[in-house]
Formats: sequence, structure tokens, C-alpha cells
Amino acid sequence: MDFKLSEEQLMIRDAARDFAKTELLPGVIERDNKQEFPTQQVKRMGELGFLGMMASPEYGGGGMDTISYVLVMEELSKIDASCSVIVSVNNSLVCWGLDTYGTPEQKEKYLTKLTTGESIGAFCLSEPEAGSDATSQKTTAVDKGDHYILNGTKNWITNGGSADYYLVIAQTDKEKKHKGINAFIVEKGWEGFEIGPKEDKLGIRGSDTHSLIFNDVKVPKENRIGEDGFGFKFAMKTLAGGRIGIAAQALGIAAGAYELAKEYAKVRKAFGTEIMNHQAIAFKLADMHVQIEAARMLVYKAAMDKDNHENYDLSGAMAKLVASQAAMDVSIEAVQVHGGNGFVKEYHVERLMRDAKITQIYEGTSEIQKIVISRSILRD
Repeated sequence: MDFKLSEEQLMIRDAARDFAKTELLPGVIERDNKQEFPTQQVKRMGELGFLGMMASPEYGGGGMDTISYVLVMEELSKIDASCSVIVSVNNSLVCWGLDTYGTPEQKEKYLTKLTTGESIGAFCLSEPEAGSDATSQKTTAVDKGDHYILNGTKNWITNGGSADYYLVIAQTDKEKKHKGINAFIVEKGWEGFEIGPKEDKLGIRGSDTHSLIFNDVKVPKENRIGEDGFGFKFAMKTLAGGRIGIAAQALGIAAGAYELAKEYAKVRKAFGTEIMNHQAIAFKLADMHVQIEAARMLVYKAAMDKDNHENYDLSGAMAKLVASQAAMDVSIEAVQVHGGNGFVKEYHVERLMRDAKITQIYEGTSEIQKIVISRSILRD
């Protein structure tokens, strides 16, 4: 086992770290307060190659490994999880899905713009009655020969108002249940496609989350991804990789909160000495460090499994489960270490605590991860 990162991976990590500190940190509190989408920062992330890291160079992607991707996700998430979730969705759910399962024509038309940041993507699976239960799709796509007619509603869609292209999962044949589900590429501005109001969220307030409404939207047949009935498998395969991205986001939130707490403990004084010299605080920092390192190893293991073309359903679920718990635990303790200052915005840890919670919910709740894990271990 070799835990050393390559020179290229270290260079990518350092580039992301520098970008996060110099371009994401300024204004991050204001963007959170105003729920302001980071348009300029997203443009820069596209220029730096962060939006299509794992996609084929043939279509403008970086052709990088998953380890490099999670390193970038971790560094961005230490500072601004709203920006990192945009990177996660565009890379893990949209670019990867199109690059792996799209036709050459679909890749040329859509992927080349998504990898460079010229366009942004969104992944549309969740519905009012189909969140964790992804098989219960109420959105329908009726086959009309050379096109489909799409009707339904999607909820909680990241990049919902800012995306240009949407990967939409819909039921084509109800009798076939999950084998009658398809995935489609839908463009913003198509007739009958409406974007609902922006959600007012607890955390990741800089990213935009919307409901989407489809009223008799005409989707060309060439915009279906894969063979008829491939949609559910497409969604599950894509989400398995997406979980690694969110695990890395959770890891970054935890690491960012820990670093702030550690630095604060070195300068804040109580009872005549820096609070790091009090065992109560020192032990908190020790627990935080151990929890982060354990999560990091699971995240890297899942990324390595993916890079080695091994099944990463189990390792990805474990990474997300443990890293998201670490994000919650560590960010809460970071607020505690800061005391009253932890409760005000200027010290950043209260925002990290709010951002942490969503990592236990989206791309499969912690309860869903336990279902995936238990089914996997009980098959042996």
C-alpha cells in the first residue's frame, strides 16, 4: 500500500488550495448571506480545468484520475462548499455520465462545453415523491417515434437555475418499473420547460437549488442516453461516483473547520494561557484530527477503487457515510472551540457547520448508504 501522492497530484492539490484561498475566500460570507451564485468563481474554475477533470481530453476534459478530483474537492470545500458542489455535480454526475455513456454526437455537442465551463450541467433525479426511492419516478417521457414528450416535476436540483443542460430521469414504460426508466439531455429554454423558485436553504446558500417543471417538453430521440430502459442503471452508476465527490466535499468541510479551530486554539487565551494548553480543548482537536484522517483514508480508497476499475459501490457508500458524519461532528466541535465567536459569521465555522448537514442528505442519505453497505456485506 502506497499512501504517497504523485508530484502531479500534489501540484493539482496546491493549485486548488491557492485558488480557494485567493479567489473563493474573499466574499464567501457575503455570497452566503445574499444566496449569491458564484458566477465569476465558476468561470475561473472552468478556466483552471476544475469542471471537467476526469472527462476525456478529446472532449476538452482533463483526463485526470479520481484521486486528483477528490483532492480538488477537499481543498475547495475547506473554503466554500457552495462552489465545490457545483464542481461535484458538473464532474461526477454530468460530465462523467455523458463521457461514459453518451454517443459521440452527444459528447461533441454537450460535453465539450461542459468540461470547459462554457456551460454548466444539472442532474435531475429527485422528485416530490422520489427522493431516496429513485424507482418511483412520476416524471414521464412518452415515446412519439422520433421524439419523447416529457412531463413532470423535479425537486432539489443543484444548479437548477444556472445550468444550460439537464440530465433528466423519467419513466417511459410504467409496466416495466425501473427497467422502463430513461435518461435524457434537456436544454434550458426549450418550450414547456420552466424553472421554479429558488430554495431558501440552511447551508450551501451560494449554490442555486430549484424545482423544475416539464410541461409537454419535446425531447429529440437522439437526446436519450443509452438504450431504451437504461435510465435507472445510468442514474445508479452515476450516483455511485457522485458519492465519492460528496464524500470529498464532506472531508473538506471537516478539514476546514478543524484547521480554523486549531489556529484559534493557538491564539485564544483563557485562564492565563492559550486554550490549546487546556486538555479539554487539546482532546477535542485530537478527536477531530483522528476522525478526519479516518474519513480521508476511506475517501481515497473509494477513489482508488474507481481508478482501478473495481466495484466502488461499497467503498463509496462507506466513504460518504463516514465523511459526512465527520463533517457534522468536527464542524460542531469547531464552533465549540471558538466559543461565542463560533456563533458569529466572521469566524466562518458557523457556515461550515450549516454546510455540513447537507452532506448527510444529498446523493443518498446516510440511511441509504447503510442500506447499500448492509446489502453488500450480506451478499458475501
